[in-house]
Amino acid sequence: MLDADLAELYEVETFNLNKAVKRNIDRFPQDFMFQLTKEEADSLRFQIGMSKNDIGE
Repeated sequence: MLDADLAELYEVETFNLNKAVKRNIDRFPQDFMFQLTKEEADSLRFQIGMSKNDIGE
């Protein structure tokens, strides 16, 4: 599940969701989430045929 999916679920902007997570990072287990590098995101986008707008960027 992507951050954009969670943001939609909670009816908030993706930016605000990510900001809230960063402010409260110690409340999440270390293996709860991970962040892709730009190269990994580009590769994933290419593999599944999504545009940047499709995944909330």
